[in-house]
Amino acid sequence: MPLILGSNSVSGYTVKNSLRFNSGSSDYLSRTYGTPTNNLKYTKSFWIKRSGLSSIAKGFVFSSSTNSNTDYFYFSDSDTIVLGNAITPATTAVFRDVSAWYHCVMVFDSANATASNRLILYINNVQQTLSTTITQNSTGGNESGVNYYIGYQSVLSRYLDAYMSEIYMIDGQALTPSSFGQTDTDTGIWIPKAYTGTYGTNGFYLKFADSSALGTDSSGNGNTFTVNNLTSIDQTTDTPTNNFCTMNPLDNYYFGGTFSEGNLKVVSGSSAFTYCSSNFAVSQGKWYIEAKYDATSTANYSRFGIGHKVSTSTSDNLGDETGEAIYRPDGAIKVNNVETTSWGSTWTTGDIIGIALDLDNNKLYFSKNGTFQASGNPATNTNGISITAPSSLSTGVYFFGFSDNDGSGTSTWLYNFGNPPYSANSYTDGAGYGNFSYAVPSGYYSLCTKNLATFG
Repeated sequence: MPLILGSNSVSGYTVKNSLRFNSGSSDYLSRTYGTPTNNLKYTKSFWIKRSGLSSIAKGFVFSSSTNSNTDYFYFSDSDTIVLGNAITPATTAVFRDVSAWYHCVMVFDSANATASNRLILYINNVQQTLSTTITQNSTGGNESGVNYYIGYQSVLSRYLDAYMSEIYMIDGQALTPSSFGQTDTDTGIWIPKAYTGTYGTNGFYLKFADSSALGTDSSGNGNTFTVNNLTSIDQTTDTPTNNFCTMNPLDNYYFGGTFSEGNLKVVSGSSAFTYCSSNFAVSQGKWYIEAKYDATSTANYSRFGIGHKVSTSTSDNLGDETGEAIYRPDGAIKVNNVETTSWGSTWTTGDIIGIALDLDNNKLYFSKNGTFQASGNPATNTNGISITAPSSLSTGVYFFGFSDNDGSGTSTWLYNFGNPPYSANSYTDGAGYGNFSYAVPSGYYSLCTKNLATFG
């Protein structure tokens, strides 16, 4: 099954915003249903980019106070999708890609005479095989007075780690994915399109356009949700039409770290020296990222920089091999296992470290709080650190990452590839993408699929 990385064509609809749910912050949306148009028929459509895997506790997308056997949607411990509670129509397929957006359409039509058509699930326009069916004329939670939740299950206090976008509820209609998406004529992948139909009484459309009113219903029905623990920082531009890089929780076997905030907050493991990597890699072009050094238990051990492969052991420290380059809190750099002390300014918790990676000239620049170090000027290709050409690396690409060179301490980084998990200063790149704390050097771009399609 194709799992899209975001549309980069010029063929249509642009999704501007998503909402980042973090289970550790108990983030969710809630509202109480009114009298439905039809309690036996509805359609839900949404786009989701998963952050946490293999955990029901972090996988609840929808639920209701009825505990209805057909009004839940969650990812199980085995990463299948479950659509019920007491009875569980579950998928046979698993969904473990944390770098891609999935389009999910759930069609509830319990009055249908054909059992297999009473509950249907599509992922990226592909109908899924469900393990069971539902009873004819059973209700699905679309009832007056029912409390409905997005990102939360109330009975066991389970939440969600994911980005969500374009959330529709269509009360009284059994629709297909073509009402919400289409095949891109240039790329052949499934992309969003604007819904133009009616909504029914309990219907709603959440597009998260207003960071000060994230629960606003844009359907015209006024079915606005109550916002619980989510803030303006959780509104992002990481969407199914422009997918942004995050850190990669699948590169965690040796690292042993903890990932949260949409895989933008990473705490290193306390018993390993090794590193983690970003889930996008680059082989050409000019790229800019920032990261906030948020916390540490031992000074001067963190290493922030680039590498060309995932770690292969608990002692595989970033900077110790050809094709790796890091900047340390003591002001030193290490490039291709060659260390240079007193290279730049020292830094500590609260500082924001930037990387400008120039793969057109194979140069690297580090900044501290907006000032590029060692008289470097990435915009003019001046005083950059020479790095190995990607074509000479075993993988042919560079990742961004960090390690903690201490077998007992930890470091915490908040990554910003253009959608920070902290308050930034709204600096964009030359293409108009990103939200950075400091000005993006001329000619450099945030790491998202729109920019990759143009400059990568």
